[in-house]
Amino acid sequence: MTQHSTEQQRSVRKVAVASLIGTAVEWYDLFVFATASAIAFNALFFPTFDPLVGTLLAFGTFASAYIARVIGAAFFGHFGDRMGRKSMLLISLIMMGLATFAIGLLPTYATLGVWAPVLLLVLRVVQGLALGGEWGGAVLMTVEHAAEEKRGFFGSWVQTGVPIGTLLANSVFLLVALLPNEHLLSWGWRVPFLASSLLVLVGLFIRLRLLETPAFEKVKQTSGQVRVPLVEVFRRYWRQVVLGGVATMSTGVAFNILVAFGLTYGTNTLGLERSAMLAVVLVSCAAGIALIPMFGALSDRIGRKPVIIGGIVAEAAVAFPMFWLMDTKVFGLVLLGYLLLMTAFAANYGPIATFLAELFGTQVRYSGLSVSYMLSGVLGSAATPAVTTALLKATGHGSSVAWFMIGSAAISLICLILLAETFRSAIDEDPASTADADTANAVTSN
Repeated sequence: MTQHSTEQQRSVRKVAVASLIGTAVEWYDLFVFATASAIAFNALFFPTFDPLVGTLLAFGTFASAYIARVIGAAFFGHFGDRMGRKSMLLISLIMMGLATFAIGLLPTYATLGVWAPVLLLVLRVVQGLALGGEWGGAVLMTVEHAAEEKRGFFGSWVQTGVPIGTLLANSVFLLVALLPNEHLLSWGWRVPFLASSLLVLVGLFIRLRLLETPAFEKVKQTSGQVRVPLVEVFRRYWRQVVLGGVATMSTGVAFNILVAFGLTYGTNTLGLERSAMLAVVLVSCAAGIALIPMFGALSDRIGRKPVIIGGIVAEAAVAFPMFWLMDTKVFGLVLLGYLLLMTAFAANYGPIATFLAELFGTQVRYSGLSVSYMLSGVLGSAATPAVTTALLKATGHGSSVAWFMIGSAAISLICLILLAETFRSAIDEDPASTADADTANAVTSN
């Protein structure tokens, strides 16, 4: 091992922390929008509609970013596989920061009329494009730097960016929610968006100090980059892209129920205080920050699939109990329901980033990982707020949403079972070539 490689291995914790902080900023920006969609955007940008319809339209704008995320994944994945991981991470962070800051300055429907929701949609799409490139690059910066026996653990650090970003977003909104409603709707909702600029500057400062990953440097030194990575992904890895995306779908469903639908259900349907529901989300996200690395480390010991399977099964098992507990309207029991689902989510979500990264060869890993994960966002996260709100309107009962959670978990479980275990593979191996060789050997032995 060269001195350069040794230094990179020693700095893996610094790389993981840097990736985590930058990703937390990006998720903060994303979930500030989600929280604002549940609390304020229906009144500010869609005021001519029935409140429930306005909420659906606000969530529709929220969902639009998930389509943009797939496009962003393809774009950033292409250049990330061609030029390197670091530069794409810097560009995506700047894009996200500018879009979020602009939302904080955006005039509402009362000032601009129909152009207000149109501009909101455009900025939301820019956020989606940025996140489409951010997540995959951050995962690869940690996974490709980490030692084989620690990939699941360090890969899960990036995953904790989701609850950290959500915790930050909801902490700010918890303070903003203390304002009288007229102040909240006039200027208070803008504060979390404008505050993002400070977090972006911190993230940029840290990321400028990172080194490129050893795995990509090896490909670059041998001029091994493929010309059009996305074409190569779908030529050799289409099965991993599709199955990996659907297998990850239930994580998006579970988390969006925790941070988006659950917030709306608790405040609008059950009549709980907005500040109380934001506090429940905050505490459960704090628990997720601790739980996700634990399950990532566990996947290094017993494998990615057993841990993820356990998480998916648990998500289905706690679906009904969560709503039973919420329907009591007792704060402690509502929190318990949230913590049960957060634990299940953490087991599922902690190892999934490393698992998906290990499904693809280095030459196309940025593209394959990003497109697969963003596909899961379209299938799970994007649809969940609108579907769950529509189910609640049609039935009036949280049980319909519980069945939706169970169905999503079942589909994800089937697809996960069809994928191979990855935790013992070397990061420089080409999984497609290995699979082809295994198939050939099996045919020869028979």
